Amino acid sequence: MRELLTPEPAQASPVPGAQRSHAMWRRLAPWLALILLLAVPPFVWRQSWVLAYLAQTATMIVFALSYNLLLGETGLLSFGHAAYSGLGALIAAQVFNRLGVPLVLLPLIGGAGAASCGALLGFVSTRRAGTAFAMITLGIGELVAAAAWTLPDWFGGEAGVAIDRASGPMLGAFTFGPAREAYTLIALWCLLASAAMFALSRTPFMRLANAVRDNPARAAAIGCYPRRIRYGVVMVSAFFAGVAGTLALINVELVSTESVSMVRSGAVLIATVIGGTGVFFGPVAGAVVLTFFSVAVASVTRAWLFYLGLFFIVIVVAAPDGLAGFVQRHTARLARFGWRPCRAVYVCGMGAVLLLTAATVLAVQWAYAIQFGADESAALRVGDQSSLISFVVLSPLRLGATIFVLAAFGAVAALYASRAQSRLAAHARAMQNAEGPR
Repeated sequence: MRELLTPEPAQASPVPGAQRSHAMWRRLAPWLALILLLAVPPFVWRQSWVLAYLAQTATMIVFALSYNLLLGETGLLSFGHAAYSGLGALIAAQVFNRLGVPLVLLPLIGGAGAASCGALLGFVSTRRAGTAFAMITLGIGELVAAAAWTLPDWFGGEAGVAIDRASGPMLGAFTFGPAREAYTLIALWCLLASAAMFALSRTPFMRLANAVRDNPARAAAIGCYPRRIRYGVVMVSAFFAGVAGTLALINVELVSTESVSMVRSGAVLIATVIGGTGVFFGPVAGAVVLTFFSVAVASVTRAWLFYLGLFFIVIVVAAPDGLAGFVQRHTARLARFGWRPCRAVYVCGMGAVLLLTAATVLAVQWAYAIQFGADESAALRVGDQSSLISFVVLSPLRLGATIFVLAAFGAVAALYASRAQSRLAAHARAMQNAEGPR
């Protein structure tokens, strides 16, 4: 009887080990995706434009991650972040042309130069936070952009400052003159800078920056100095922005007044918001999307800025936490409910997105073809004899009817997705009520 009543020793469950393995893969998946993005395409496609596209993507990734140190980690909205990127690249170009330093170390020089500029300009901008900080950085950005035109001896004027990346000391057999060698250097520096910023985001210093972002008054009450924290983050962010600017310099061998323009500051802000500021790899996704619009879409239509602005509005309205937050929320939903209850939401939602996107593209390209000529529609050619150009010229009513039908079916699919979302929300409330008493 005693043996029967004696409980058996508990056996170790395999669930915690599986959970640890799953969590490890979730942490490694973004890094593997980034490595594959930078390493695989050059071996699959041998065209030179692929290397140029990937080099711009790698540069924007570092630039967006550096900006997220301000916006996401510290809550500082800056409108002049391109000033540090452009100034760092300019300092690196001047040093490379005059001293002939190795090209491999040039990003460090650009980062150090940008950090010194951040130490000077950040001393002024970090005296305030919130809207005042944003307005100060806007003024600093305009000041640097104006100085780029008024000081041609230093900034190079309209021609900019050019370098010959193959003129520096060789690294073994690498001269960095060929595009493939230069891209290899850019990709390695992108991974190194991303890893450094990831490690920095886990330090106690950035935890203090998070506290200053969330509640500066409470952070000050526990002995933290919010202005010092903001000042330190500005300098660190400026350093990595200088690294990004130098990588762009290595790619195109030129730094110009556009490198410090407000357009570039706006571009990094858009990329960071699209990707999401709450997740470290959010700006990486935003950088990939922005580069896709500015390179791939811009190569086929001049309406790419319209599409980018429309996509930005949709992201801000539908997913304020960006693409990374959107993916996290829906991954958690699938993990909780499974695919079957969520199937109607995603199928109808995807159909609505595709149909409405097709209707929007047809309408915009039609308008641009009427305004700027038939060449605007050349990218939408579907055959040698049949194209949107002839469609617009010969039968505008048919095109209008097609747009209307696509928009109508898209609206119906969106309505079905909304109803499925309501049913899923009701199912979630029922599950919560059922789990409540326990």
